[in-house]
Amino acid sequence: MSGELERRYRRVLRLLPRYYRAQWEQDMIGAFLDGWLTGDPETDEYISRVAWPGWAEVTSVAGLAARLYLGGTGAPRRYFAWGQAVRRAVLAVLLVHAVLAADILVFLERGRRLVGWLPPPPASLVIAPGGGWDMEYYLVSIAWIAIFVTLALGYYRTARVLAALAIVPGLAALIQAQLTGIMPGPFAAWPFWVLFDLAPVLAMTAFHRNAPPAAPLPWLLALPAGYLLVYGPLLALQATGNSAWLPDFPGLCCILVSLACLVHTPRAWSRQAGGTGPWSLTLVLLAAVAGAYRILTLPGYLHDPHLITVSLTELLIMVGAVVLVAPDAARAQAAAPAPPPYPRAMTA
Repeated sequence: MSGELERRYRRVLRLLPRYYRAQWEQDMIGAFLDGWLTGDPETDEYISRVAWPGWAEVTSVAGLAARLYLGGTGAPRRYFAWGQAVRRAVLAVLLVHAVLAADILVFLERGRRLVGWLPPPPASLVIAPGGGWDMEYYLVSIAWIAIFVTLALGYYRTARVLAALAIVPGLAALIQAQLTGIMPGPFAAWPFWVLFDLAPVLAMTAFHRNAPPAAPLPWLLALPAGYLLVYGPLLALQATGNSAWLPDFPGLCCILVSLACLVHTPRAWSRQAGGTGPWSLTLVLLAAVAGAYRILTLPGYLHDPHLITVSLTELLIMVGAVVLVAPDAARAQAAAPAPPPYPRAMTA
């Protein structure tokens, strides 16, 4: 009597990984059908023909599928590797946001001389007082630091809420630009918003109850270290008048990913080192983000063949560096016997 409705639910459950369906599909189908069937043959036959899974049920299954594919403790090796890679990639992108925010705060301070003992910036780098969009941009920048810190410390829900709110001003600025043709100065264009704002917020699904917590101290120390290692040399070049040597932001992302791959390569190729696969997969994901951003920004340089050449060179260098860690990333996804699925996922 429940044939048609059962088939519809089974199609929805195909969103779930195969190993999980093999263990729980029948139980889930039974639970779903119990909510519909009455025990009366004629009524149940009619329900089977006309009823469909509800949006709340489909959304619940889709959320469960995302958590399972981005697995945590107890998940099969392939899904655990992807989960760890996505979680680390999200933290890395949020670290970029936090470093950018720290740079903005430093320039604000230097432009307004809030701390007397710091030297003033060059006149060309002083930030003039801005309007309402500037203030929103500064507040969002501070919010990204808070998001990075809360996520690194394991406050996942707080970080998700703050991140969802933090991307709204950028979206509003982009919509205004679409409607009026005027882009508010502080905010970036669509490629940045999609790759560095929206994508990390969606990928925070990987931070669920079964996800192993990240070691907070290394990530928190990476914020001041990242600022000093990245913006220290850049500020020195700006202060000495050699700003022409500075790469643009997409190029800087490609360079940083390339350097990270080169530093990681000895561990990825070492037979003694274990557990490096998720880190290699993380670098591949970050390279995909940086490469996509580099490609999407190329049309802005069509008027300058030299900049096109530089941009493509940065992209090729990054691709060559990623090739060095790609075999280790592939090994991390090698199939392994699935352990017993964690039942908590059914109600997560």
